[in-house]
Parts: sequence; structure tokens; C-alpha cells
Amino acid sequence: MSLDDYLVVGASVFWTSIAVYLTLKQAILSIISGLIVGFSLGLIGGGGSILAIPLLIYFVGYDHPHIVIGTTALAVSINAFLNLLPHARKKHVNFRMGALFSIPGIVGVLLGAEIGLITPGDKLLFIFAILMIVIAAYMLKRKCVDVATEPTHKESRTKLLSIGFLVGFASGFFGIGGGFLIVPGLIYAGALNIIQAVGTSLVSVGVFGLVTTLRYSLSGDLNPLISGLYIIGGIAGGWIGTYYATRVSKRLLTKMFAIIIILVAIYMLFMNVSAFF
Repeated sequence: MSLDDYLVVGASVFWTSIAVYLTLKQAILSIISGLIVGFSLGLIGGGGSILAIPLLIYFVGYDHPHIVIGTTALAVSINAFLNLLPHARKKHVNFRMGALFSIPGIVGVLLGAEIGLITPGDKLLFIFAILMIVIAAYMLKRKCVDVATEPTHKESRTKLLSIGFLVGFASGFFGIGGGFLIVPGLIYAGALNIIQAVGTSLVSVGVFGLVTTLRYSLSGDLNPLISGLYIIGGIAGGWIGTYYATRVSKRLLTKMFAIIIILVAIYMLFMNVSAFF
């Protein structure tokens, strides 16, 4: 067979696999969802993962909660590691701090994932929607700190390890990267400024997502095709987000994003209210 023949066969297999698992519309929507995820990760080091799950379920139309968690965790993890590169080149990443935060977090991820896997999908989504509202409320309440503002407090290793474990647990249970929890944790316990915390958070987002993926994949709760499509969109979105990370004021953007999260969460609560009532 010639090279052209191999390319034709490869393309045929690829599109056939999409037809089996996804419609063409769902494939395109998955790429768009990944772009949104990557943009948010590149811009503010988080937020993409909090929308990755509802995007896949309600926007793409792939309604398998546990598979969605394992699948989006892989996409968020890869996107985080890819977005880590431009931040690292700009010296926005403190790898020592990222490692200190991630090591206890891995333990938390494994514990959270075990509990998440035995929780019914509709209950998991209902609780996840409550978490979304809590995070959005925090986003609306918190003060935006200038990227050049240096912290006045000292690093606390005890607080860093404790917060890392708790965020890791939330990441494993819900399948989120945890960026919106990691960034303030690194500022508070790691004494990093905001832009350093954003860049460093991607280390933990990537690690937590990868560990979550590995655990969920052992239970068969992973669709690598969707993850691949998410990653394709996430690469473009991440580079765009990183470009604007130090060029735009995040105050209005954060408020708008928080409102979107609340609206999506209310819809999720409505769709899964029968899980408890």
C-alpha cells in the first residue's frame, strides 16, 4: 500500500470511530468545549474544569456522568500541562511549590475518586452543582489583586500540605482540576503573587487530573476520543488565554464568568433534583 492509501484508511478509521461513539455535531461541539476549557486554564489557571463536565453533558450531549468525569479529567490534565509551557517560559511557575502542593493532593485525589465512583451519577452532578455555586460566590466576593502585588506574609508548609490534600480530594471526587481552589491556596499558604500562583497552579491541575483519569480508567470510565477532541480545542484556547493573562483586567471577566457558572449550576440542580427529592 502507498502512503496515500494508508492515509485514506487511517482517515476512514478515525471518522468511523467518531460515527460509532459520537455524531459529527458532537465531535465539533467537543472541540469548542475544549477551546473554552483551555482558554480559561490559560487565562486564570482554572475555571475550565468547572465547566468541562456540564459542557460535555449538556452542550455536547454525552450523558454518562462517571465516564464524563474520567474523560474531562484527562483533557483538563493534558491542557494544563500544555498551558504550563508558556507560563514556565515567562518564569511564572514555582515548581518546588507546585510539587509541595501536589504530593499530598495525590492522596486526596485517590480518596476522593474512590468515593466518587460509588456515588450515583445524578447525585454526583447535584452535589457538583452546589460546589459550582460556592465557587462562583467566592469569585464574586473576592478582591482582584494586581499581578505585580507581592504577598506580605510568609510561606506556611503546613497550610500548603493541608490545602493540597483538601483540594486533591475535591478534584478526585468531582473530576475537576481545582484551579480556582489551588490559586488562592498558593497565594495564602505559598506566599506567591497572583501571576505566579496562576502559573504554578497548572502543575497541580495537571497532576490531579492525570491521577483522577488513571483511577477512573481502571473502572472503564474513560472515552479517550472525546478527550482527544477536547485537547485539540484546548491547545488553541490555552495559548489565547495565556497571551491575555497579563494584558487584561480580570475583574469584569471574573464577574461574568461567575454568573455563567451560577446559571449553569441552577440548570444542573433542576435536571438532577430527583436524585434527592
